[in-house]
Order: sequence, then structure tokens, then C-alpha cells
Amino acid sequence: MTETTTALVTGANKGIGREVAARLAALGTTVVLGSRDPHRGAAAAAELGPQVHPVPLDVTDRASVLSAARWIDEHFGRLDILVNNAGTSVSLAAQAPSSVGLAAVREVFETNVFGVISVTTAMLPLLTRSPAPRIVNVSSGLGSLTRMTDPEDYFTSRPPMAAYVPSKTALNSLTVQYAKELRGRNILVNAADPGPSATDFTAEFPGLTRTAADGATVIVRLATLPDDGPTGGFFDEHGPVPW
Repeated sequence: MTETTTALVTGANKGIGREVAARLAALGTTVVLGSRDPHRGAAAAAELGPQVHPVPLDVTDRASVLSAARWIDEHFGRLDILVNNAGTSVSLAAQAPSSVGLAAVREVFETNVFGVISVTTAMLPLLTRSPAPRIVNVSSGLGSLTRMTDPEDYFTSRPPMAAYVPSKTALNSLTVQYAKELRGRNILVNAADPGPSATDFTAEFPGLTRTAADGATVIVRLATLPDDGPTGGFFDEHGPVPW
């Protein structure tokens, strides 16, 4: 990667997304910081330095996604790295499979799955102009069917969730499908498990000691893979995560 590399990180005004933006900028990457709230996005970009540029981006709003793609095209002409980080959930109490409302499930899938499709589709023409394009979908170990069904894994003791967890399993599958289609275009597509990190997103899980910076590690690694790097995989900071 060179100093002219351009990256888009969605949902990057706080938490792990912000740390990914900061780390990529520190590597010399020009970072487009996508944020649903333009004021928070602008404030975060200003704090992270002149290599970070805010753009309003609501991944559930097609017009917003297309507008962000046009902005990147006008200002940089291409995109080298896409980090689909924006994610959402609803309260644990609202996700019990036996009583979950479809509206809650749709809300989560709109961002965590459909939003990824919308953004990736819009950015692909820009990515194809890059000599070494990379796509990283920020998933979760909770999306691993293997870990969820292993009686020895601590995930089996986590509360059952009918929205967030299935959305990340679907995202993992989607990652494989993108990798299959885009392999011939030299676009490496992988899913990242940042691990349980103490952010606003995990407020319902007190006691976490890993930081957002810890969670960003594997994402940045996958975003800066060499040409012979893997594609269609699911990784955490230690290596492959079982599907």
C-alpha cells in the first residue's frame, strides 16, 4: 500500500470504526470517514487529522450511499479499501427468538446485511480502478455456527438473539459469495471478527477489557493484505475463525 491509498470506513465516527480510521491514517492512507450523523463525523475527522475526510453516509439510505460514492469519485477517483463497519443491534430483551418482533429483525438486517450490499455495490466501480482493492466486512464471532453449537465454547452461554447473531452469520455467507465473484478481479474480500471490545455498542455486556483499538487490529490487517493474501475467509487477531 502507498500513501495514495484511499479507504472508506463506514460507521466510523466512534468505536472500532474510528480506531480503524485512525490506524489506517497513521499508515499513510487517505481515509474517508463515513458517518450517519454528519456533525459527529466531521468532529471525529477533525480530531483524527488532515488525512481523514468526513462524508455523510447512512448505509440504509440508497441516496446517501450513492452520494458518498460520487463524492469519493470526484475527490479521489478510485477506492482501494472498503471497510463495511457500520452495524447495529437492538436490546437483548427484544431479540429472544420466541418473542422477537419482525420489525426488530428487519431493522438489524437493514444495516448489517442489506447496508453492506448497498455500499459494496455502489463502491465496486471505484474499487475496480485500484491496483490492489480490499473489502473487509466487520462481522462477529457470534456469527460462527461452529462456536454457537460447541458446548465447550463460552458463546453457548450467551443469551439467544434472533436479530444480531443471524445477521452476522448472513454477513459471513455474503462475504464468501462476494469473494467467489470478485476473485477474478483481484479484489480480496474477507470477514473480520474484532472480538468483544468495550465500546458503546457493547454497553449491555459490562466488564469487557479489550479496547476498540484491540478490535481494530484484525480489520486493519485484512484491509492491508498483500496481493497473495487470503480471500473469502473469516479471521480474528489470532487467525481463521470457524464458520
